[in-house]
Amino acid sequence: MKKHPPLQTAILCLGLLALSSVQAETLSKADYKTGKTHIQDTYKTDKAACQSHSGHAKNVCQQEAKAKEKVAHAELEYSYTGKTTDGNKVHVVKAETAYTVAKERCKDHEGNARNVCIQEAKATEQKALAEARKEAAVEKMEAEYKLAIEKCDALAGEAKTHCEAAAKVKFGKH
Repeated sequence: MKKHPPLQTAILCLGLLALSSVQAETLSKADYKTGKTHIQDTYKTDKAACQSHSGHAKNVCQQEAKAKEKVAHAELEYSYTGKTTDGNKVHVVKAETAYTVAKERCKDHEGNARNVCIQEAKATEQKALAEARKEAAVEKMEAEYKLAIEKCDALAGEAKTHCEAAAKVKFGKH
């Protein structure tokens, strides 16, 4: 039975990628369409490359190609829209696809080793998803804080000062 320390390393790296912050630079519609075409072409090339493999190695290769395509589509969508929800979706897609690929790789193992491998992959995915949710919650709270401060701008004098102080307390910005 082979041990796959690189598997755990790969899972960890993909999980960390899912946690890294992504900056949106909105694309033009033409660049978006070009990006979609490029992703489709890359997927076809990657999938064709899998034909040189056989058996389980071919299955892993195909899962990796699908994962790469899904992540690329999510990143392209975020680059096009710049929406926070699409940015969060990138993190989720990366976590989910990393799990799918890792689970496929676990089929190299048998018995308890396979079960442990799958559980490690699932734990890594759950941690990445939790971090994505946490990041989304922080962004939501920051947006709500900015809104509260903006509402305070309509006031003047002591009312404005009191409003801003209340918003800072409510959102932990002391």
